[in-house]
Amino acid sequence: MVQTKQKTTPVHENKMGTMPVPKLLISMSLPMMLSMLVQALYNIVDSMFVAKLSEDALTAVSLAFPIQTLMIAVASGTGVGINALLSRNLGEKDYKGANRAAKNGIFLAVLSFIIFAIIGGIGSHFFFSVQTKNPEIVAYGTEYLSIITICSFGIFMQITFERLLQSTGKTIYNMITQGTGAIINIILDPIMIFGLFGFPRLEVAGAALATITGQIVGVILAAFFNHTKNHEIDINMKGFRPHGRTIATIYKVGVPSIIMQAITSVMTFGMNKILLMFSSTATAVFGVYFKLQSFIFMPVFGLNNGMIPIVAYNYGSRNKHRIIQTAKFSVAIAVTIMMIGLVLFQTCPRFFLFTLFDASDQMLAIGVPALRIISLSFLFAGYNIIVGSVFQALGNGVYSLIVSLARQLFAILPIAYIFAILFGLHAVWWAIPIAEIVSLITSTILLKRIYRLKIAPL
Repeated sequence: MVQTKQKTTPVHENKMGTMPVPKLLISMSLPMMLSMLVQALYNIVDSMFVAKLSEDALTAVSLAFPIQTLMIAVASGTGVGINALLSRNLGEKDYKGANRAAKNGIFLAVLSFIIFAIIGGIGSHFFFSVQTKNPEIVAYGTEYLSIITICSFGIFMQITFERLLQSTGKTIYNMITQGTGAIINIILDPIMIFGLFGFPRLEVAGAALATITGQIVGVILAAFFNHTKNHEIDINMKGFRPHGRTIATIYKVGVPSIIMQAITSVMTFGMNKILLMFSSTATAVFGVYFKLQSFIFMPVFGLNNGMIPIVAYNYGSRNKHRIIQTAKFSVAIAVTIMMIGLVLFQTCPRFFLFTLFDASDQMLAIGVPALRIISLSFLFAGYNIIVGSVFQALGNGVYSLIVSLARQLFAILPIAYIFAILFGLHAVWWAIPIAEIVSLITSTILLKRIYRLKIAPL
């Protein structure tokens, strides 16, 4: 029987199975790390411009953060499942399975967008009204969140298309898509927020519109690169039908990752409620912390995105040595990045708050000690993040879920609430480094278990 030559059949062994691990990890991760640094930059710039409107505007955007985190959780978690399955299929030379994973991943992204658009359009006002009675914060927040959710097509599709490029080792294109989208957002922020160059002054709504415009540009670029450069998979959706087994496999890894990241939304919502016991300024400080820490954490997440397909591919091809080498090298890089972040947060908190966010005296009094205390968690976070991604790459996303539950629900929120009642606002911030220690212990126990059960027998 004569077989037709498929577009997705590679001539050479994929570089994830042959290139020296340090060179491979850096070549795959560096573009992602740089693009995520740009993403973190535009997150900070977004809040910087909003802060110039008023502290209430900054608080509104901070209170919207849990829902934005939830959308990213669903998109990224599903992407982790797509990534792990697609990379494993390529490692096993199952090119038909890889194509099926890619197409079903695109279908799930569209479905997720529709669900969030409906929820956001109906429930944004309610979400803010249960958190605060300040009418200006409620009005700003409802406007901002409605736009972000109803127009969330960009974030879901951009993340999905980028994961497809990442799964085949083409992360250089992710740097272009993310970087371009972020730069457009940064340019449009002041224009749309303050009404420059004849554009109407939209204030907080302008920040939301700038964000979704950048995301949509990212989608267009990512789709173009997948079509023209990603020849190892075929994403032509003509005649597509959802494949139940593939979707189940994607979500077997993806759902724990979604829940794990969604727990961050629950934790942030809970922390906002605890901090509102003291003042809206404390909530604004917590929001500013999340924007600032993204500048440290985003490069580590970029490292993760480069590491996961390498580990998944070599697990599929049963190469124990490359799995271990990749994990160790990733931990070393992540810990180094986090130590740099610790130094910056310990030495420059006043500069960050006052220079970047026009912090009032009250905000400085709360924020300077808060940033110094919270940043102590950086000592352990790099290791914890990498180990959690190793679990996901090996198909044990439930382990990452266990660690996240232990850290964010069973540690941060109860400790923060107890400290708030007993010791006051200053003590609340200590919940975060304490929780990171809990995460360290839990991660190490589970890493030893997964090594014994999955890696050692290879």
